Amino acid sequence: MKILTQKMMWIGLVLVLIVLTVFGVAMMGSVMGSKPKELPVALVILDRPADLSTGGTISVGEMIREKLVSDPAMPFVWHIVDSEETAREGLDKREYYGVIVIPADLSSGLLSLATPSPIHPNVKIIANEGMNSQASLVVRQAMRQAMQMISEELLLLLLEQIGQQTEQIPVDSATALMTPVTVQEDVVHPPGVNNASGNAPGLLTQIMWIGSLVTGIVLFLASQKAVAAGSRRWTVSALQAIVGLATVGIASGFTVWMALSWYGMELANARETWFFLWLAGSAFFLLQSSLLNWIGFPAMPLLVLLMFFSMPLLNMAPEFLSQTTRDWIYSWTPLRFTAEGLREVMYFGGLDAVGSNAFVLWGVAVGFLVLLLASGFKAGRTTDAPPTSVTGD
Repeated sequence: MKILTQKMMWIGLVLVLIVLTVFGVAMMGSVMGSKPKELPVALVILDRPADLSTGGTISVGEMIREKLVSDPAMPFVWHIVDSEETAREGLDKREYYGVIVIPADLSSGLLSLATPSPIHPNVKIIANEGMNSQASLVVRQAMRQAMQMISEELLLLLLEQIGQQTEQIPVDSATALMTPVTVQEDVVHPPGVNNASGNAPGLLTQIMWIGSLVTGIVLFLASQKAVAAGSRRWTVSALQAIVGLATVGIASGFTVWMALSWYGMELANARETWFFLWLAGSAFFLLQSSLLNWIGFPAMPLLVLLMFFSMPLLNMAPEFLSQTTRDWIYSWTPLRFTAEGLREVMYFGGLDAVGSNAFVLWGVAVGFLVLLLASGFKAGRTTDAPPTSVTGD
């Protein structure tokens, strides 16, 4: 029982609890309990009012707009758009997670259900799957449920209108009334085959971060040995950057080849994916190497924690996260800019679709390249001076 009296055992127990707490917060705290809110969605109302046989007009499209926009249970921010073409442009620009299009013949088509020649109006739901698979699924499910409830209300409205004209409903009309509105679902910017259900950008980002970190550690150790052997630190730092960037380029190309050849990942443009992954890996390597050169191995816990805090966020839409997580982690982590940039390259048209994410990574790479090179000059002032001999009298 003497082991219970050892301070090291109790210190170890406290350390275990601290580690579990920190990594529990990193892996679960930022995403547990997350729920969608304020997802940007476009609403296109093309419906034209139709004349009632009893006098007056009916505008079903306007009724649907009021119900959708005023429903607090819908986790959407509605953007009213005047045409389907404009809405699709917004999808291409990653402005909306989805679009619902109310056709021009909705009101007249619903009234035709009581005639011998019924016309089923077709409401279109478009999901922007490449923007975020989880968010697009939420959009489709919520819109599908909303249209189901609206269809039931429209059925009651039609029965009321028909009841004012006749007490008997023909069999064909009754059958048509069972499904007053048909819903057509469409997907734009699909991820492709073997893309981990659209989560491939996040996976590639994690792989590249780890590969760059291993490269940075190996070159950091090699640079220390080179300096100990007599090389100038500023020369070693420059070579460290050059060799590291070349190694990251090879590693990123191998990662893309591995995804294609080993796992059958479908990529619209493998070369452009490689170029962007090279940029991201370079930014990672320069950041990691700069911290290692300035701080040494005490920088490792910072880099590991940064990875673990960032990983759960890479495949989540920002609208799913709490405001605290968005402000304190998601807004600045470089892994997020890489995952979003890869999503743009892989699903939205290659390097031409890359927006501000590439500029952020370029800024990170250039800034930490300067710090990496500067670390050589700083260290050289104290350690690179030639040795002096001391002789006794």
